[in-house]
Amino acid sequence: MIAATVTAASVGLASCHACGLVSRLAAPAYESRCTRCDAVLHVRKPNSIGRTWALLIAAFVLYIPANLLPVTITRSIFGVQSDTIMSGVAYFWNSGSYDLAIIIFTASIFVPLAKLLSLSLLTLLAQRRIRWEPLQCTRLYRMVEFIGKWSMLDVFVVALLSTLVDFSALAAISAGPGAVAFGAVVVITMFAAMTFDPRLLWEPVDHPGKGAARG
Repeated sequence: MIAATVTAASVGLASCHACGLVSRLAAPAYESRCTRCDAVLHVRKPNSIGRTWALLIAAFVLYIPANLLPVTITRSIFGVQSDTIMSGVAYFWNSGSYDLAIIIFTASIFVPLAKLLSLSLLTLLAQRRIRWEPLQCTRLYRMVEFIGKWSMLDVFVVALLSTLVDFSALAAISAGPGAVAFGAVVVITMFAAMTFDPRLLWEPVDHPGKGAARG
């Protein structure tokens, strides 16, 4: 059981979102600015929960076409072939390249979905002020934030193939609409992680009995 402790907000202090300097809030608080970089100070990120939910919903919607639409379109003298993420995984698996199939499946399907579900869980816990393993939830948030940029594997591969495989009349590879949707999912999820304020997870511990979390 985590005992309630004195917090920075309870003694009139706030951390700057731009440079990280802890400064004392002025009165009224909304006029407070960082003494180092002059950024506006907030005890919590404004409208954190609402903006995070909006970004997560958009990412969930785009996740569907990202997996159903082709990510690469190959044009050659033999015709046109479109490949989705799953068809690429199936191709490498059937051809015996199990390691590549597992890497692509993990980086392009499992990790983005796991990030979305994890952020959704954290946002729900913060919104409902549910006191459930705040330390572990904070570690989960840090993990989601860290691995965000590493989900761009498919986008990088498509970009390289489009650049390297271009033999005009013989063969050419271009990005399909699925690659655009997939890239949007990754970027939007990164913005959602940046918008979410993990300090909201600790409010039920620091201030038990209060109403729903604001923001």
